Amino acid sequence: MEKVDKETVVSTAQDLQQADLLAEIVSGIEGIRALRRDIHAHPELCFEEVRTAERVAQQLAEWGITVHRGLGKTGVVGIINAGQSRRAIGLRADMDALPMQEQNRFSHASAYPGKMHACGHDGHIAMLLAAAEYLAKHRQFDGTVYLIFQPAEEGGGGADAMIKDGLFELFPMQAVYGMHNWPGLDVGKFAVSPGPVMAAFDTFRIVIRGKGCHAALPHLGLDPVPVAAQMILAFQTILTRSADPLDAGVLSVTTVHVGEAKNVIADNCELTGTLRTFSADLMRLIQQRMRQIAQHTCLAHGMDCDIEFTQGYPATVNHNQPVALSRQVMAAIVGEANVLEQAPVMGAEDFAFMLQKLPGSYCFIGNGAEEHRNSGHGAGPFTLHNGSYDFNDDILALGASYWVKLVEASLPT
Repeated sequence: MEKVDKETVVSTAQDLQQADLLAEIVSGIEGIRALRRDIHAHPELCFEEVRTAERVAQQLAEWGITVHRGLGKTGVVGIINAGQSRRAIGLRADMDALPMQEQNRFSHASAYPGKMHACGHDGHIAMLLAAAEYLAKHRQFDGTVYLIFQPAEEGGGGADAMIKDGLFELFPMQAVYGMHNWPGLDVGKFAVSPGPVMAAFDTFRIVIRGKGCHAALPHLGLDPVPVAAQMILAFQTILTRSADPLDAGVLSVTTVHVGEAKNVIADNCELTGTLRTFSADLMRLIQQRMRQIAQHTCLAHGMDCDIEFTQGYPATVNHNQPVALSRQVMAAIVGEANVLEQAPVMGAEDFAFMLQKLPGSYCFIGNGAEEHRNSGHGAGPFTLHNGSYDFNDDILALGASYWVKLVEASLPT
C-alpha cells in the first residue's frame, strides 16, 4: 500500500477524531453504548437469544425498519429499501454469548451465572444497530440492505440454520459482509484480506474398549490408559510426518475421560478434541490417519475402539472483489496505513457458510489492547473467550460508520 502522511495514521482511541466518522453516529453513540451494555449484562447462549432478538427487533421497528423474525429459530432480519434498484447486500452481526463465568465486576457485567459475552457479539449487534438507525433515516443508497442478526455462532452453526430456513431465497442479495472485533489490534485499524482467513474445524470422539479389573491384577484385564497415551502421542506425528509442512493444521486432544476409582483399571477410555485446517484435503488426511493409528494401536494391545468425526464449520474464505471494496471504504475512513493484511487464524467462524453461498468479506476491527479497561475488569488477559474480556465502546462509532459507508459504496445512487 502507498504511504500516507502521519496525520492520517490512527492508532489509539484518542486519535479516532482524525478518522472520517459520521458525525451523527458519533453524537448519538451514548444510546448505542447503553444498549450494548444492556445486552452484555443479559447474555444468551446458542439458539436461546430470545431477549436479545426482541431488543433488536423492537429497536429496528422504532426506526421504521421492516423486521422478519424466526430464521434459524431466533434470527432477526431488518430490511431497508431506498431508490429503485434491485441490488442488495447483507450485513451480518452475531448475537449469542458463551457458557462461561464472567470475572468482571463493572455495572454491566453478566447478570446470569455461567453465561458471558466474552467474544464481543454484544458490540457487533450495537455497531450494526447504530448503522441501521442512520441508514433508515438518510437512505443515501439505491437498493436494499438486509441487516442479519444471527444466532448461535459459538458452535451452533446459526448461519447455516438461517440459510437452511431460506435466508438467501427470502432476501436475495448479491454480497454479504461480516465483521469481528479483534483484541490486540489497535483501535482505529482494520484488517481484511482475500482468501482463507479463518480455519475449518471438525470434532472427534474416540472410545477405547478395554477390560476392567483390579489395579493389583492388571494381567487379568486390558488397560485402555496406556493405549490412549500412545494414541495421543502418535496423533501428533500426523501433522509433522504425514502432512505437507506448509499446509497449516492443528490437532488437539482436549479431554481424556477414564475411570472412577484409584484401585480399578477402567473398562473404557474416551478421547475428544478438535481438528482445524484451511484445506479440505488436509482434513481428510488427518481423519484417515487418525483412524489407522487408533485402530492399529488398539489391535496391537488386543483391544478395539470406536472413532467418530463430527463436521463443524468450513474455512472462512473471503472473495476478491468484496475485499477490495471493503479496503477502499476502510482506507477512506482511517487511512490506507491503518488497513492491514488479515493474517489467517486457526479459530473458526460460521460466517463461512454464508461465504460459501455468496461473495463477501469478513474483516477484523481493532478492539485495542487494554487501554479501555478499568478497576472493574477482571485480572485475566484481554483476549476473546476470557472471563476478563469486554468489548471496547470506543470503536462503536467507527464500526457503524464503516457499515454505512460500505452500503453507500456498494449501492451508489
